[in-house]
Amino acid sequence: MQPVMRLLCLVALLALGLLLPHRQCHGLLVPLTNTLSSLRSGNGTTPVPVHHLLRSSSLRSAARHRRHRARRGLRPPQPPAHRQLSLPLSPGSDYTLSLSVGPASAAAPVPLFLDTGSDLVWFPCAPFTCMLCEGKPTPGGSAPLLPPPDSRRVPCASPLCSVAHASAPPSDLCAAAGCPLEDIETGSCGAASHPCPPLYYAYGDGSLVAHLRRGRVGLAASVAVENFTFACAHMALGEPIGVAGFGRGPLSLPAQLSPSLSGRFSYCLVSHSFRADRLIRPSPLILGRSPDDAAGLGATAGAGGFVYTPLLHNPRHPYFYSVALEAVSVGAMRIPARPELGHVDRAGNGGMVVDSGTTFTMLPSETYARVAEAFARSMAAAGFARAGRAEAQTGLRPCYRYAATDHGVPPLALHFRGNATVALPRRNYFMGFRSEGGGGGGGVGCLMLMDGGDASSGDGDGPAGTLGNFQQQGFEVVYDVDAGRVGFARRRCTDLWDSLSRR
Repeated sequence: MQPVMRLLCLVALLALGLLLPHRQCHGLLVPLTNTLSSLRSGNGTTPVPVHHLLRSSSLRSAARHRRHRARRGLRPPQPPAHRQLSLPLSPGSDYTLSLSVGPASAAAPVPLFLDTGSDLVWFPCAPFTCMLCEGKPTPGGSAPLLPPPDSRRVPCASPLCSVAHASAPPSDLCAAAGCPLEDIETGSCGAASHPCPPLYYAYGDGSLVAHLRRGRVGLAASVAVENFTFACAHMALGEPIGVAGFGRGPLSLPAQLSPSLSGRFSYCLVSHSFRADRLIRPSPLILGRSPDDAAGLGATAGAGGFVYTPLLHNPRHPYFYSVALEAVSVGAMRIPARPELGHVDRAGNGGMVVDSGTTFTMLPSETYARVAEAFARSMAAAGFARAGRAEAQTGLRPCYRYAATDHGVPPLALHFRGNATVALPRRNYFMGFRSEGGGGGGGVGCLMLMDGGDASSGDGDGPAGTLGNFQQQGFEVVYDVDAGRVGFARRRCTDLWDSLSRR
């Protein structure tokens, strides 16, 4: 980078109230920790059988996809009474990052789940009541914070309050906050006496209540935003950990950073196959990812450039990163995807959501059935025997007797609009593991895609499919909001972390 460009970059960032060294113009590197890391041997925990992890992850993936597709129950074009927030429902393959909250002299670390399927940053605030949370671990044993002393409630008349309440009119929100009519008419409802009403968010099998606040939030060691908008939750059902929403919305974490960081971000999820001992490095999250910088790292972190597919506009759920899946290949057979996977209608139905918070990819029933059938034919032709016990244990199918030395598993690729073909490594769609119990023990492997149901069968509206994080492992996935596209490039994610962390 030339000296003049370095100076311009530094001046631009300082003018936005951020303290960044000039090397961060390559992007801001943030470590992501997989929740499976807590299951490493030697940390005092009892080893969890792989099939239990697969079962909880398959149940959670199905529940989250149903939540995405849940009917809102209101007549269009009215907004929903409350939006739905994406939260993990049970232990599985999830990713956390850490923020610091509060004044610089007394900032407290807060672990949050990374979630590209929602657009709000929230965390537990004392006093905090979490129902049905017994036995659920929190990263680092973190406890709810008191509302940060330097933060303040967002006023009811703020546009951000309206955004958080699904675009409800400020006059309605101020009336709910108890603001007198004359003050509503004159726009005089202040934050001190008439703050934004509490938010009710529902997700899967749970919900939360939170207050919207603004205050100082730090990200990594070099970035702090003084007027960051977040939600303090005082009550939740089923989840004791907060969420960093990375969706397409003004309240998301990227949107509240400087323009140099907010328009483009990427992550590279380290492949783990549900084995904690493989998570020897963090997964890199890169905010403000430069296209030139990303291309230059291809040789050091795995060959190959990005393939891009355009983002689809979703008028009902604008925070989703929706793309068009056109086909799935199993071996030499190309299977056309259901038409609803290729577009989003005016009611927000259709498309495939690229989601960091869902473990396994979900496909419409017809598409999934055709893919599974083609896969089963190919596996049978190669002499693999079905493993019904493993299917019952994991909730995945089809499963087969399998050893790591076996050959004959067909290749699988996803074909997105824009001639963007993503050929998945075998471990991303067919994972071998040891089945537990009785005569059903031994080496097995399962297809790691799932049936997501269909709108015609009463499973709801919304996205037709979800691209899960298990299928994203070993790829750098870039969310190029400025250019309206999502890109995929094969990477050795541990090497990418090492390369970026040395800068």
